[in-house]
Amino acid sequence: MKIHVTHSVGRGPTKLSAFDDALLSAGVANYNLIRLSSVIPPKSKIIEHRGVINENFGKWGDKLYVVMADQRVDIPNEEAWAGIGWVQDGKTGKGLFVEHEGHSKNTVERDIRDSLNKLVEGRKDVKFGEINMILSGATCNSEPVCALAIAVYESSGWTN
Repeated sequence: MKIHVTHSVGRGPTKLSAFDDALLSAGVANYNLIRLSSVIPPKSKIIEHRGVINENFGKWGDKLYVVMADQRVDIPNEEAWAGIGWVQDGKTGKGLFVEHEGHSKNTVERDIRDSLNKLVEGRKDVKFGEINMILSGATCNSEPVCALAIAVYESSGWTN
């Protein structure tokens, strides 16, 4: 399985429109997002993107399975940060994601590392590799902003 990860920032007149703008910038706005817990299946390959994911995940309105962090702020000079971190077993590809949001880069990075270290500690039978992460951040100036980090698994259509 290929899991695509990216990060983006959105802006708009409301926090919701800023979130939608971040989804547009990531290339995943026209799907119904379904949040997953954070387990990476065996034989998975993580593909990092900068900005928009240029993959066709399905049709307008399809279900899109994701692990996602988003932080929305509308107070001038306040920061929005979102991040996803992951570890994988180099042989099997199985692994774990964690997602965190906050008002500073340092806080989000620390929370990702602390969470992954604890999750790995509880799974002694797996030899996880190093911690990887993507982060997104923005400062609210005059209009709301949204920082987004997202891992996209796959989509599925609707049955009639």
